[in-house]
Amino acid sequence: MSLNKQFLKSKPVCKVKFRLEGQEANGCDEFFVVGDFNEWNEKACPMNRLKDGSFSATLDLETGREYRFRYLGMCADSGVVWYNEPQADRHEYCSYASADNSVIAL
Repeated sequence: MSLNKQFLKSKPVCKVKFRLEGQEANGCDEFFVVGDFNEWNEKACPMNRLKDGSFSATLDLETGREYRFRYLGMCADSGVVWYNEPQADRHEYCSYASADNSVIAL
């Protein structure tokens, strides 16, 4: 998993690239980036499957804010699987999900 931030000079936006490597997919066929930037809509930000088997999505996010997010994998054999981003700026506990959320600060 990886996270790449590209701050734009022309406007208060950061292009954030979210990536899961193929070996991290654990048999999942679809992935989504789900967070407070899309009101935790599980289908709003699908990740594209690349030729090498990895998954990637790039989002334009407003700077000067923090965002909580997780990756959602849809797996044929194990159903729904949630992942955190190890390279996030930090992680914080969410009592609603009884799990940690990844946090990115822009």
